[in-house]
Amino acid sequence: MNLSVLQVLLGLVLIKQCTSLNILGIYPYHGKSHFLVFRVFLHELANRGHNVTIISHYPEKDPPANYHDISLAGTMKIIEDNTPVEKSYMTLLDVSVFLGTIGTENCKVMLANRQVQNLIKQKPKFDVILVEQFNTDCGLGIAYKLGAPVVSMSSHTLMPFHYQRLGIPYNPSYTPFHFLGGGSKPTLYQRVERVVFDFYFRTMYSLITQRNDQQILAQYFDDIPPLEELARQSKLLLLYQHFSLTGSTLYPANVIEVAGYHVKDAKPLTGDLKKFVDEAENGVVYISFGSVVKAATMPSDKVKAILDTINELPYRFIWKWEDKMLKYDKNKLYISDWLPQVDILGHKKTVAFLSHGGMGGTTEAVHFGVPIVAMPIGGDQPANAAAIEESGFGLVLEINDLTKENLLASFKKVLDPKFRERVKEISSAWHDRPMRSLDTTIYWTEYAARHPNFTFRTTAADTPYYQFIQLDVYVIFAAILAIIYIIFKALIYLCCGSKTKKAVNKKSKRQ
Repeated sequence: MNLSVLQVLLGLVLIKQCTSLNILGIYPYHGKSHFLVFRVFLHELANRGHNVTIISHYPEKDPPANYHDISLAGTMKIIEDNTPVEKSYMTLLDVSVFLGTIGTENCKVMLANRQVQNLIKQKPKFDVILVEQFNTDCGLGIAYKLGAPVVSMSSHTLMPFHYQRLGIPYNPSYTPFHFLGGGSKPTLYQRVERVVFDFYFRTMYSLITQRNDQQILAQYFDDIPPLEELARQSKLLLLYQHFSLTGSTLYPANVIEVAGYHVKDAKPLTGDLKKFVDEAENGVVYISFGSVVKAATMPSDKVKAILDTINELPYRFIWKWEDKMLKYDKNKLYISDWLPQVDILGHKKTVAFLSHGGMGGTTEAVHFGVPIVAMPIGGDQPANAAAIEESGFGLVLEINDLTKENLLASFKKVLDPKFRERVKEISSAWHDRPMRSLDTTIYWTEYAARHPNFTFRTTAADTPYYQFIQLDVYVIFAAILAIIYIIFKALIYLCCGSKTKKAVNKKSKRQ
C-alpha cells in the first residue's frame, strides 16, 4: 500500500515536471495599476509549477522559487498619484503625447537593460511569451528574437490602434471608444468626436510611436519585421473585460475576455479602519480615484461638494486622499493615502463606491456587488463609466457636473433597493462562468504553448485595409454606375440628337 502511494506521488511529480512550461513575461510599462492586475496571474502561473521569468519595473521582494525577475526598477519614475483631476480636449491631447513618449521611453529602457540583452543573446527556450499590449510593441521584437509563440495581454479595454491588427471592425455608431464617453449609444456629436480622435490616435501611434520603436529595435537588431506584422502574429489576446458589464462585441475567436482574475478574497479590516467601519450603523461609502489620479488636485469647490454630501447622508465615508491638510469630521470620514481597496469593497457594510471608473476598481466593485457612481477623468475611464451606466451597475457623474445636489441625487439612486437588486444580478452574472477568470487565463496561456504552430487570428487581420472597408468593391460599383450613366446619356444623345438634326434639316429645306 505504501509503495502504491509512493508510486502515485512520484507519478504526479513527473506529470507536473513534464507539463511545466518555461514562460517569459514582458511588461515594460511602469504604471502600477497595470502590473497589479498582471501580478496575480503571474504568481498563479508559478504556483502551478511553471517556470516564470518577468521583465518589469516591479520585482518581487519574496518571489516563489520558480519566479525570476529581470528588474527595470529605478530606471523610470513610477506612475502613481500624479494625474490631476481635470477633463478636457487638451487633457486628452496631453494623454496621447504622453502615451507615445512614454511608450518609446519604455522601449529604450528595456532594451538597454543588461539582463535583457543577455537573455536575448543566450536565447533560452521559452514555450510561450506574454507581452503587454498597451503603448508600445517593443516587446514583440524581443519575442521575435527568442522565437516563441506570443500571447498578448491587456489590463483594460482595446486601444484604438489595436482593432485593425486583430481584424476587429470599429464602428463609431455602436462601438465604445477607449478615451471617450457615449458607450454603445453615442450622440451624433459623440460619433463625430470618435471619428476624429480614432483617426488621430491611430495616426499618432503608427507614424510616431511604432516608427520610433522600430528604429530603437534596429539599433540592436537588423532583422526585426514591421511591428504591426508581428502584432498580427500573436496567438491570442487576453482582454481584461467581460460582456456582463461591457456588453456584447464583435471579437474574433483569438480575443478572450478574462476580466476579474486579479480580485482576491477580501480580508478582515484591522486597526482604526476596522473600528471606523464596525461603528458605521448605516453602512460605508468608499471614495477612490485609483493609484494614478491624485484626488488632492481636485478644485476646492468640488471637494466642498463631496464634503457637504458626506455631512448630508447618514453613511460613513472612506476616502483615498493624499493631502493631510483636509479639514473634515473624523466621525463621518476616514482618509488615508493608502487603503486596502479589495478588503473595503468586500466588506458587508460597504454600500456604494464613488470612483474614477478605472477597470481595476470597477472589476473589484462588480466582483463584490457594490454599485458605482463613476466620475471619469481620462484613459479608459469614460468608456468604462459608460458601460457601468448602460449595464445598470451604476451612474455617471461628470467632474464638471459635480455639485452637492447632483452627487446626493446619484447616491440616492444607486442606494435605492431596486437599483441595488439590479447590481446584485449583474454581479451574479459576472461570476457565472464555465471557469473562473484566473483558470481561463491560465488555460489559454497553456493552450498557446501546446499548439505553437497554429494561428488563431481571423483572416480579417491579414486583409488589406482597402479590402477590409470594401473600397475596391465600391469603386467597381461606382465605375459600373458611371458606365451605365455614360451609355444611357449617349443613347439619349443619339436618339434625341438625330431627331433634332432631322428637324433642323427639314426647317432649312422649307426656307
